[in-house]
Amino acid sequence: MPFSSLCRCLVLLAVCAGAVLAPAISHAQAPRVTVRAPLLIDGKGGVVRNATVVVSGSTIERVDMAADGPATYDLAGLTLMPGFIDVHVHLDWHFGKDGRADNRGETPVEKMLFTVENAYVTLMAGFTTVQSVGSPSDKDLRAAIARGILPGPRVLTSLGAITDVKLTPDEIRAWVRQKAADGADLIKIFASKSIRDGGEPTLSQAQLDAACGEANAQGLRTLVHAHSPESIRRSVQAGCTEIEHGIFADAATLKLMADRGVWFDPNIGLVLQNYIRNKARFLGIGNYTEEGFAYMEKGIALNMAMFKQALATPGLKLVMGTDAVSGADGHNADETIARVEDGQPAMDAIVDMTGDAAESLRMADKIGSVAPGLQADLVAVEGNPLDDITALRRVVFVMKGGKVYRNRR
Repeated sequence: MPFSSLCRCLVLLAVCAGAVLAPAISHAQAPRVTVRAPLLIDGKGGVVRNATVVVSGSTIERVDMAADGPATYDLAGLTLMPGFIDVHVHLDWHFGKDGRADNRGETPVEKMLFTVENAYVTLMAGFTTVQSVGSPSDKDLRAAIARGILPGPRVLTSLGAITDVKLTPDEIRAWVRQKAADGADLIKIFASKSIRDGGEPTLSQAQLDAACGEANAQGLRTLVHAHSPESIRRSVQAGCTEIEHGIFADAATLKLMADRGVWFDPNIGLVLQNYIRNKARFLGIGNYTEEGFAYMEKGIALNMAMFKQALATPGLKLVMGTDAVSGADGHNADETIARVEDGQPAMDAIVDMTGDAAESLRMADKIGSVAPGLQADLVAVEGNPLDDITALRRVVFVMKGGKVYRNRR
């Protein structure tokens, strides 16, 4: 059997397996359906009581209040929200057959099937859109999910990242142009070392000017890994659009981001905790050393302190991303839960993972809120996350683009 045919067969088997695990999945939606819940959080900071969302095909037609008559999906006792959005994941990261985070020796088919599994569990957790930064294989996954043959979140991808500190500005511009031609949705840039290596700057101002300047010229957003104040400052000065991590961000750099309207995604609640929880699976691979884990353990407290300072920075545009790596898929809501536990108002944190996330992706006219004309991405949870943010873990109902993928009442 040709490799391409074998790959398609294995992927279809994975989809069938997913269907067995979730027998309530609906493969044929009626042209118009209604979804009713006693509480709707709209993704823009508003709340609607006794709401009925009318869905026509893949889009929201209208939102009615106190509508009479039966509903196609009566979500009594649940809270309805827009589909969740995670602006920073790595869908292709996974633990291999030996349980370790070293995937050498895997076939392309094996790697893709692990990636398909990660996409599936992420969707089942209520995340209907993710930004995966960034493996070249994300392109095929993005296309397969968009065609409707795989159950997974809507995928945006950078198709790779700028990591080579030896590239000249001209080489960086050429790299960005090539990624744009390849179909990347954004450009991912590493402007500092990993937290495991201290987080110091790696790219010069000229290199960052080239990367973000060319991305802007190509109409692409930029997502920048930056831990230190200097790497953040250089990135903001270069016109980059989003900063990730920022564990050592101080008041001046937070204010600079706020003044320039740069999005900030601090990743405080899942990534480091996941590494530590799965230490045995990572330890000894690359820079996953005892010293590196010591940095990460200290980083949790540093992150919490930095986030409190971020919350106190007027005008700072926060967005929700997790940097989900091996072992973290499906636990994405832990990030939002940690932010609320660290002092962020629950409504603000929910908006960060819905309406604000959509705005950061330049997709607020398509996703992120429950409003007429937008994609019918709807999630329902047990409980009220405004009172108990851990309700985000109790996902019962998932609709993406008008198609129901989970309905476990």
